Order: sequence, then C-alpha cells, then structure tokens
Amino acid sequence: MKNIKPGQLIYWRDEAAIVLELKGFSEFIIRTLDNSKTEIAHIKDISISPSISSPKKHAPHLSADDKEWDKAVKRFELIKPLLEMQCRTAEDVKNTANNAGKSITTIYRWIRRFEETGLVSSLLRVERADKGETKLSQEVEEIVNLFIQKNYLRKERPSVVRLYNDIKNECKELDLDPPHKNTIYARVHEIDEKQRIKKRYGTKVAKQKYEPIKGQFPGGKFPNAIVQIDHTKVDLIIVDEDHRLPIGRPYMTIAIDVATKMITGFRITLDPPSASTAGLCIAHAVLRKEHWLAKRDVHAEWPVYGKMEMIHVDNAKEFRGKMLERACREYGITLEHRPRGQPNYGPHVERAFRTFMKESHNLPGTTFSSVGEKLDYDSEGRACLTLSELELWFTIFIVYCYHHREHRGINDVAPIKLYQKYIQGTSEFPGVGLPAPIDDEETFRLNFTPYVERTIQRDGVVVDNIYYYSPILRPWVGSTDPNDKRRARKFIFARDPRDISVIYFLDPITNTYCPVPYLNNTRPAISLWELKFVVKKLNEDEYTHIDENMIFKGIKKMREVEAEAIEKTRLARQHRASEKRKRRMAARRPGWKDIHSKSDKAPQFENPSKEIEINDEDIKPFNDIQVGRD
Repeated sequence: MKNIKPGQLIYWRDEAAIVLELKGFSEFIIRTLDNSKTEIAHIKDISISPSISSPKKHAPHLSADDKEWDKAVKRFELIKPLLEMQCRTAEDVKNTANNAGKSITTIYRWIRRFEETGLVSSLLRVERADKGETKLSQEVEEIVNLFIQKNYLRKERPSVVRLYNDIKNECKELDLDPPHKNTIYARVHEIDEKQRIKKRYGTKVAKQKYEPIKGQFPGGKFPNAIVQIDHTKVDLIIVDEDHRLPIGRPYMTIAIDVATKMITGFRITLDPPSASTAGLCIAHAVLRKEHWLAKRDVHAEWPVYGKMEMIHVDNAKEFRGKMLERACREYGITLEHRPRGQPNYGPHVERAFRTFMKESHNLPGTTFSSVGEKLDYDSEGRACLTLSELELWFTIFIVYCYHHREHRGINDVAPIKLYQKYIQGTSEFPGVGLPAPIDDEETFRLNFTPYVERTIQRDGVVVDNIYYYSPILRPWVGSTDPNDKRRARKFIFARDPRDISVIYFLDPITNTYCPVPYLNNTRPAISLWELKFVVKKLNEDEYTHIDENMIFKGIKKMREVEAEAIEKTRLARQHRASEKRKRRMAARRPGWKDIHSKSDKAPQFENPSKEIEINDEDIKPFNDIQVGRD
C-alpha cells in the first residue's frame, strides 16, 4: 500500500517535488526540486509517479492466462517483503534472489516494474520473440501431466528426480524424445503450493500451514490495513419514488476500516447481495468522496479513501467470484475469507450493523429487530422514505454522527480523530501519511464490475438477448480461439448493472476498455433489474419467444403501466380528498341549524320619523358652493 508522507518524492503538475508537511486531509506543503519553491498542493493534483499524457483503461489481469497470472502473483509475493522495507539494501535483494533461485537482476527488474505501476499485472511475463513455438510434443505433454498427477502428487511423496526418471523411461518406451530435467522441475514448481501439500502430506497439514489460527480476528495496525465487508437486510420498509407505496426492505453493504472504525464505503440496493454489489461497495470505499457528497449537497468531510491491503469477507458466493478475486489481485489487495461458522472473525462489521440498525429503528416504517419489539406497529403504513432518501439519510448519519461519536472499541475515541492521528502522527509516533489516490478511477470501477464472455459476430455481440455494436468490434468479427481453431473466440465485456445501455469491450491487444452501445440506439436505457423482471414475466408464458423486440416491448409496457398507475394514484388521492371534504361539511351542517333556525324573526326597526321633527325653515340651499371649471 502506497502512502504519501513528509520526505517523499511526489509529482505535482508534472513537476517533481518533496512533501514537507501534511495540511489537513487533502492538502500538502511541498517544495519543488527544479526551482525550490514552497507550494500548497491539493491531493487531486498529486501523483506518486510521472503522469501519462493519455491514460488508458488497462485490464491485463483479466486477459492473462491462468498459469501466467499465477506466476505473476508468485513473483509479487516474492518481492512484497522488499517493497515494504523502508531502507532496502543490496544484501536484502541478494538474499531474496538466492532463496528463490533467481538472479539479482531479475529481482531488481520485478521491483522496478511494480514500483512504476503498482499493479501485479506488470509482473506478467513479457512475450518472447519465439512465442507460440511448441517446446514439447502433444504426446510428451500428456505424459508429463499424467505422471505429475499420478506419480508425484501422492502420499508416498516421490522426489522430482524420481518423477523425471519415470517420464524419461516412458518416453523411451514410446520412442519419444524425453523433456529436459529443468522442464520437469519447472512444471513441479508451477503446482499450487497448497494443493501440493494437500496431495502429498494430507488435508490436515495443509490446513495447519495455510489456514488462520482459530480465535478472534486481529485488528489493523493502521488505516486501510484491513477492511471488513458484509451485507445485511435493513430493518426498514421503503417506498417507491413515484407512488410512495411500500416496496420492501433494502439490503445494505458496508466496508469498515478495522483500525479506525471509519466507514470507508457502502451500497444500498433492493437487489439481493451479489458480486456487483460487492464490487460497487469496494469501488466506493477506495475512491475519493468529494463528488459523492457534493452531488447530495452534504457539506462535511469523509476523508477516508485509498486502496486497502486486505479485504476480509465471509464465505458468501458473491465474494468468491473470479472477477472479484482477480480485480483484488490486480491492485495488490489480499482477499481473505473468514472460517465457516465462526462469526467471531467478523466482529467489527457486525457491531457496526447493530449500531446502524438501532438508529434505523427511530425512522418511520421500521420493522424493528423482532416481533416482540414491533408489537402492533404498522411498518408498511408508516413507511415514507425512498431508496435515495435512505441513502442520503445514511450518508448524513455517517459523516455527521457516526464518525464523530466516541467509539468504545477504540478507547472511547471518535473514529475521525483516530484517523487523523494515524495520518498526521503525534509526538509518540510518526504518521503514515495520506493514501495515494487512484490514477484512473473509471478503470478501477470497471475492473470491479461483473463481466461476461461473448463471441463477436457480424451483427455485433449479444448479451442477454440484447444486441450491441461499435466499429471497434469490426477487426474481431468471426475470430477463432488461438488455442482451438475449431471454436469461436470469446471476449470480455464489462457492464454496470445500473445502466446496461452500454457495455465495455476489453480489447485483447491494448488491454483497454472501449464503450459499446446498443445496436439499435433508439432503445431506452434500462437497468439489469428491469431486464431480469421482464424476462421473468415473459418466461411465464411458455409460448412466448424471447428476443430483443419482446424485451423492449415489455419494458415499454411496464413504463406505460407505471405512468398510468401514477395518474390513477393522483386521481384516487384527489377523489379521496374530495370525499373527505364532503364528509366534513356534512358533519358540520347539523350545528348550523341551531344558529340559522327558520323560527328566528328578523329584527324590527321603528320609524325614526315619528320621533324626529324636521323644521323646513332650517333647510337652506347651498349657495356658497362654487362649481369649478376645467
């Protein structure tokens, strides 16, 4: 994990500089190397490596062969201790090279590659000029694999020399050229270590060596060292945006930093937990939050961001997908699963969930934690928050309340104060500095987005019965698998489940993501949830043929029904209000009869002329009035 702290070399506006001091959570005091000027630099203008003029969305971790990727991972694990050393010496590199059986030059080359990019994929083997040439014949290849599985990976634990002699004898009997001894050593070296121990020494030995010791999960020693992620169903019923009618309880996914108890990211959705939900939560945790808060008009700090060293999750299927595993490996993030049936390994996130659910019990529409607490409370009748409003409420609660409350798990210190101590340091220990921001946030987000593998035809690519096309696909139309010419080649397409009107093609040559829109660009943008709902409805009719036209007819019909329902709801509310006014007026009328009774007589007034005598002599004309002329 790369941090920025005083004394470190950084690049500010393409100019090399040295960090002198941290100023808050997002600014530094720096001194440039060229003209020795002292400046105040914002984190968004700083990088730890020279900027590239036109960064591309690379994803070689997805296109790499499994064996090559495993080799790159092993190389990273080999040099990781050297990368973490503050004062690395030539002797340290020499010892690592000797222990691994590699040359010192090779170790330095791997270190240089990783420090330039910070990506494990930089350690993938560079293509050789003779790539593609067969080293072993197909027959010899099959013999080697067969003897490794049957002769080497067994409880008797034969040596590699014995394995090589068996392969050599078998090849001679079949009149084939045997492989070199180094080739067999290389093949054995490629075997997964855990699998090798399990096959040769037994399951018990493998568990003792590779599985964590039973007990409580250790706490992180600094921010972003360990982040725990989990899902739960919120104890609250929400309403839809248009009708304001109850639609159910949403799911919440949160990421919490173990060291500081800061919430690094979250995701609230009506869909059950999935790989997509986990990926979006991780992306939210790693990326900076300024735009997120500004979009919601929240004027508060949420300073935690940056890549974590380890993500600790449970054994749910959404955390065991290939996409999530490779994306974490690509960015040097360790993905660790807790032991089955042992919730004591996830206390931090579980405790945070209890806190949040307790707060949600104060909201209208809560379901409480049990039937005993709920009693006769009408959760659906009292529900009033929409999904977006709940998301805003939770954001405000995090940045204004939770981060500033004293936390019993960290010695009654507020999480944001402890985070500040770790970043800036105290008189007792130096600070770790601010995390380095992600250079290409869009690529990072796409790497943590679920993907599909599809062939490319003349009319584009089909994903879930919807056609997509872009001129970028033209060179790959009708491509065949490089390893099997009889099969069509499959390519990787990532898509955001919130908007599937565009998918992202991973170019196998440039390893960059390219947007690919609908083939028919008149189609409306839809979400993956809408697509699944329409397909489910269409499948209920066994005689209906599902294609793109039927899907978007269903989408159109759904939205027409929705618009009609909104209008009917408006008229129904207007009618109910009118009836309520009529009933209220009818209830008031009986009281009016006592006031305005027909038996009441009109008041009688006496003729004033009987009492007042008028003296005509006193009446005189108004001779003194002058009429003005215009």
